[in-house]
Amino acid sequence: MAVTPVVMARAAAATSNTTLYTVSSTSATAIVTNIAVANTATSTSTFTINIDGVAVASAVSLSANSTTFIDLKQVIPANSPAKTISGSASTTAVTFNISGVEVI
Repeated sequence: MAVTPVVMARAAAATSNTTLYTVSSTSATAIVTNIAVANTATSTSTFTINIDGVAVASAVSLSANSTTFIDLKQVIPANSPAKTISGSASTTAVTFNISGVEVI
């Protein structure tokens, strides 16, 4: 069993729900371990993050020029139908940094 650290997403948010990460193979299990969301705008923004279509953070308010960290251990199993992380924000000044591991 190989465990590989993965940068799952490092990107500016879109204003509509967009796929940020897809598990690399049908036989891999992914484990999301950390999410950092930064708002570089001068006003409050909101963000949403979904794993396999289920909200992990929904319309969360993020103050201007701030960052929030989500520490979690969320498994995306190999037999999951979607195998994705998606997200959006109220402005493209929000960025997502998502880390984890893939197990094959």
